[in-house]
Amino acid sequence: MSKDIARSRTPGSRTPGSRTPGTRAALAVGLTLLATVGLPAVTTGGASAAAATLYVDRAPGCSDTTGGTQARPLCTVAAAAAVASAGQTVEIAWGTYPEELVITRSGRQGAPIVFRGRPHDVNSQSSVLIGSVEGPSNGLTVRGAEFVEFENLGVLTNSPAPSVTVDGGNRVKFTAVGAYNTLRITNGSRQVTFARGAANGTSDKPGITVDGGSTGTVLTTNRVSTDAAPASVLVDGAPGTVVVSNTVLAECTTGIALAGASAGAVVKNNVVDTARAQADRCADTAAATGIAVAPTATAGTAVDYNVVDPRGGGSPYRWADADFPTRPEFTAASGQGAHDFVAKIYEPHSPDGPQSASIDSADETAPGMLPVDQTGQAPADDPTVRNTGTGKGYRDRGAVESHDFGSVFTPAGPTRLLDTREAVGVPGTEAVPAFGQVDLQVAGVAGIPASGVTAVTMNVTVTGPTENGHLRVYPHGAERPDTSNLNWTAGRTLANQVTVPVKDGKVSFYNHSGGTVHVIADLAGHYGAKGDLFHPLSPSRLLDTRVGVGVPDWQAVPAFGQVDLQVAGEGGAPPEGVTAVTMNVTVTDPTEDGHLRVYPHGTGLPQSSSLNWTAGRTVPNLVTVPVKDGKVSFYNSSGGTVHVIADLAGYYSAEGRLTFTPTGPGRVMDTRQDFGTGCCPRPAGTVGAFDALDVEIVAPNIAAATLNVTVTEPGTDGHLTVYPGNELMPAVSNLNFQAGETVANQVVVKVNEGRITVRNASAAPVHIIVDLFGIQTY
Repeated sequence: MSKDIARSRTPGSRTPGSRTPGTRAALAVGLTLLATVGLPAVTTGGASAAAATLYVDRAPGCSDTTGGTQARPLCTVAAAAAVASAGQTVEIAWGTYPEELVITRSGRQGAPIVFRGRPHDVNSQSSVLIGSVEGPSNGLTVRGAEFVEFENLGVLTNSPAPSVTVDGGNRVKFTAVGAYNTLRITNGSRQVTFARGAANGTSDKPGITVDGGSTGTVLTTNRVSTDAAPASVLVDGAPGTVVVSNTVLAECTTGIALAGASAGAVVKNNVVDTARAQADRCADTAAATGIAVAPTATAGTAVDYNVVDPRGGGSPYRWADADFPTRPEFTAASGQGAHDFVAKIYEPHSPDGPQSASIDSADETAPGMLPVDQTGQAPADDPTVRNTGTGKGYRDRGAVESHDFGSVFTPAGPTRLLDTREAVGVPGTEAVPAFGQVDLQVAGVAGIPASGVTAVTMNVTVTGPTENGHLRVYPHGAERPDTSNLNWTAGRTLANQVTVPVKDGKVSFYNHSGGTVHVIADLAGHYGAKGDLFHPLSPSRLLDTRVGVGVPDWQAVPAFGQVDLQVAGEGGAPPEGVTAVTMNVTVTDPTEDGHLRVYPHGTGLPQSSSLNWTAGRTVPNLVTVPVKDGKVSFYNSSGGTVHVIADLAGYYSAEGRLTFTPTGPGRVMDTRQDFGTGCCPRPAGTVGAFDALDVEIVAPNIAAATLNVTVTEPGTDGHLTVYPGNELMPAVSNLNFQAGETVANQVVVKVNEGRITVRNASAAPVHIIVDLFGIQTY
């Protein structure tokens, strides 16, 4: 299903059912509201011509004789149309008005008459309905009027007449109007615009017809469909017509046809599907032409930047009565369509398959282009698709812009954002009190954009806790979660990487303990619309100073010593283009208390820390660090020696298919209680010695997950290994623990078939808790 079809909730989305002319379905709002009421008499007594707005509402108390104000509205749109004058707006309350309208009164330049439907209070995509399919109705006709505008309306008919007709009109504009039973612009109409709407054809009439010598018509950003008429969009004897950025569905018939004296047209940025049921080959392939331009319409006509779906089996192009089965043949013969694609109008997301040709590839400079799409959304740059359009380069072809992607990562720092000991990020130097909270501004700080930030990744450290407890980091203003990020015992200094959604430009830290604690946060990067894309890998060991992996000798890092590690070209990372890496870094056998600093190779030594330890302890932490010259560096900030281990989880680069969506946080496993895991609920119980726990993480197109994994109540010392489901356990570790303690660590892991595996690499049972903070999807 095309992206336009799947997302279209504006007037005109088709409902299966009757195919009889004049009773077309395809209504985006409920037909049950219609009533068989005749056209009310139109009087003018209560409608003040001087008022800037005339109000229409069929609610009790309305009156067509004394109404027109917000307190006492008119009952019918026809009553307002009979008296509206230049500069007035007719505001129509949401609902169904079973009447037909003939508009003959005109506005003037700079002061049009505007008929505006007020959206539903809850469903903003549900429009006001004019007309009926149950009683007599000929829809909406603009006859000879000029400078008239219509917004947020749906129009029905119960006759062969089009839902909307412009008959000899001038400077008439429709925005977000649904012509559910065809649109016709005729009889010498001039400069009519139909934008962000929908038009459905019948068995013998196109969705949109422009004819009768009409000139300067603009059809932009609409969804147009038909399944039996000669074409979905027919321009016949109407020169200078602009057909731009429409999604045209023409089941086994011509998509866009220029006939008669229709020279000087512009046909750009449209997506056209002529297939049966929008996917299958037609029985009569000759009828399923994508774009057809008659010999009398070729002069001065421009056709380019369209996508024509070939699955219907017909010719993508007919130019001057000659059919062209491919885009290159069409371009060679006509000089047109150099930037067209003959391809599916929609391709589903995949890790390595073809991408939709319509995305980030439109001609932004084409006449009639709008600042928003059919649904009112602004253009968005899909970071997984190379920009090939004009202008900004990322406008989409068709009526609807794709927003089906998440955020991307900008590596940064490490830079200190918060230190309650030094009044960094907070006004004073006091520790966070028992059960106290700190709100930290991150947007607009330390190079983070002031807006558009969806999440931040920080290395968070707690120090000087006076009682046992844990820290919760979560979006500012959100409900405080039950999940934890760091768990400590009194007196210990601990660090953990945290990826947290940003709300109102802030994140919050909650001290869940009965004592005070100092909190430090160092920026590792942020997520937003611009940045780099993640590539998850099966975990692999890049550095182990105990056995000479990644270093030339089997020796500990000396006091205040440094190790430079090559990461580009290692462990599945490419040799070029790596901008950052995510690694699980572990220190073991430290001879003195200290901390480790991990930072881009060749840059100044940062003041931030990545891991903090006490002598003799083994401590892990996930680290995301920018890469420079293909390397990262590790600095032992202690007076003793220490061994360092680094396991690669993935890398970032400028191109890729995955984007990040922050979630929750939400708990996806807790072995201390009965826990539902989709197909197979797991009863409460520990994970046995050297046993594995499978955890389901179900989301469409998921490729990797950002987790906080906690081990509690271990019976002996050991470690956990977290790795993709249905793979062999790698020789890496993610959490190291001692008997009886609770330890948490962030884990970024590739997800296979909606599953990851957590292995208890210890000789005693443990409890395991897994909290989800975000997903990488294609």
